[in-house]
Amino acid sequence: MFLAGLVGAPVHCGAMCGGFVLGQVADRMAGSGLCEWRRVAAGALPAYHAGRLMVYALLGGLMAFGAATLLPRWFPPVLLMIGAGLFLMRGLVPAVRLVPPGWGRVVSWLSRRARRNSFALGAALGFLPCGFLYAAMAVAASAQDPLAGALGMLAFGLGTVPTLLVVGIAGQLAGRRWQQKIAAYAPALMVANAVLLAILAVRAV
Repeated sequence: MFLAGLVGAPVHCGAMCGGFVLGQVADRMAGSGLCEWRRVAAGALPAYHAGRLMVYALLGGLMAFGAATLLPRWFPPVLLMIGAGLFLMRGLVPAVRLVPPGWGRVVSWLSRRARRNSFALGAALGFLPCGFLYAAMAVAASAQDPLAGALGMLAFGLGTVPTLLVVGIAGQLAGRRWQQKIAAYAPALMVANAVLLAILAVRAV
């Protein structure tokens, strides 16, 4: 799960969450000196990542509990992992169709209210509609154990942190150049994510 987050984050998290990270960095840098230490400290955003990881772990635990409670005993958990890999590779179901209507507006409202609190903003954005996140949640559900599901999603979230650290520390100009260059490698990274999830599925049999 950590490797899946690490490999997929440049494509997914950099594009979806990079703007939120850069916005927070800009707020922190306003009125402060531009020394390297301040730039690094502002770009790290530990509270933001802590809030995001807390929500990921919570969702992973809930998904695993739901799978253990609702799925019939004969249902092979490995099918959830295989389905997650296929979903991630092809994007079979747009993420916005997996959430109730208006969910995006709810998350937007929460994020605006939490804008000045980095931890709360990270927690709110942990609920953003995201196909990459939903694929990871399907893998967590396959554990059918709340603790294992929570730890799996925590590992996934930790894998996404380095990309967002690079975006935050490098700044807006470097972020734009980075996003343009990484787009060329997006297909290969998507396939690599699917392969990683497939390996996890095989090992779980």
